[in-house]
Amino acid sequence: MDAQELIKEQVTGHSIVLYMKGTPKSPQCGFSANAVAMLDACGAKEVFTVDVLTNPDIRQGIKTYANWPTIPQLYVKGEFVGGSDIMGEMYKTGELQKLLGA
Repeated sequence: MDAQELIKEQVTGHSIVLYMKGTPKSPQCGFSANAVAMLDACGAKEVFTVDVLTNPDIRQGIKTYANWPTIPQLYVKGEFVGGSDIMGEMYKTGELQKLLGA
């Protein structure tokens, strides 16, 4: 399975998917840490995370998949939501909480 097929399977096979640098318990960049903190604050359950640092094909492939140059990237119900900056704006307005069913 190539990277694009794997990414499609991941984003459509899980309700909430976060592509990040590191893991939720040990994020490897501030933006990933912020994304995890926002998901936690929203009470998001069963978040499927992918550490892009462990797979260079996914790291590059996710940028192509969403046509979005940065990581982290959040997907909800198969749809690309955005990166840490967009998540932050949505969190401030309450839109992220609504999207996640919080």
